[in-house]
Amino acid sequence: MIQELPAVKFDHLMDMSGPWGTFEHARENLPRKEHGYCTDDVARVLLVCLREPQPSVHVSRLAERSLQFLCDAQDYTGRFFNRRLQDGTWTGFSSSEDCWGRALWALGTASVRGIDLDHRERASVMFEQSAPVGSRWPRSLAFATLGAYERMGDIDDTATSRLMFDARQALDREEMSDDWYWPEPKLTYANAVLPDALLVVGLYYEDAELVSRALGQLEWLLAMETKRGFLSVSPVGGRSLDNPASLFDQQPIEVAALVEACSRALSVTGDERWRRGVELGVNWFLGDNDGGCLMFDPETGGGFDGLTPSGPNVNQGAESTLAMLATLQHAQRWLGEVK
Repeated sequence: MIQELPAVKFDHLMDMSGPWGTFEHARENLPRKEHGYCTDDVARVLLVCLREPQPSVHVSRLAERSLQFLCDAQDYTGRFFNRRLQDGTWTGFSSSEDCWGRALWALGTASVRGIDLDHRERASVMFEQSAPVGSRWPRSLAFATLGAYERMGDIDDTATSRLMFDARQALDREEMSDDWYWPEPKLTYANAVLPDALLVVGLYYEDAELVSRALGQLEWLLAMETKRGFLSVSPVGGRSLDNPASLFDQQPIEVAALVEACSRALSVTGDERWRRGVELGVNWFLGDNDGGCLMFDPETGGGFDGLTPSGPNVNQGAESTLAMLATLQHAQRWLGEVK
């Protein structure tokens, strides 16, 4: 049981932010500005900023800058560019890959939780423009579905309905076995977003069987990624039925996705096993992991980039820092007050 939760600190995230948004990579705690920005990360920045119960002026300004970044990233078709250079120039092509899905998750949240009316209206217009695009990538579609679910309490529109329909067709798969109760042949990255999205689809359609299947997948995943009482999450190389023993490198994004899904399952069911899932995620960052090492900088709130066989990769990139912040935000909700 966690005795004391670390505070949610935005210090490092602020240090990682430049004139256009939040830089993607870091060398230790210094931003690698030459690598520029990415929409994937800036969408996550907007999400964690909007989840702060009492945001500072600086956090609110970061949320506004992040929304503007997403506005700049969106093209006329509703797809998103993902890569932006240090000078603000966009590179590559727009797509409906993960950057699209994460942008829609953030925009769906901003449309109901935005810092002011203008922020909410801008986010809503952008969401409605991009939702019909759809995506053939399951995780991208799952991220977008979580954004659609955020809008359900206040806005049940055509864009939300379309996303929920697409997600049900893509994510509701029944060809799973008892040995591998998972809709894919291999665990890869941010795995828990799949049952998380399936859960909200089941809630949207008031389909108890679908909700049960989603919770079953999440329960299986949590068991698969837990050993000896701590999380041992799927490494970057993945994990499959015939190769279950790989340990490294482990990524904070996998832990954060699992905590996100367990938090939602707990809010839906009240079942204490999901509270344990949140606790396991926090403990992974606090050192209860395969390396027995702390996975963040307590002074700044920066998250370490991965757990390797020799310990943490101490670079503190945006993705890892945001995974740490998101995990602590859920922990504040379910595990008590920050000391």
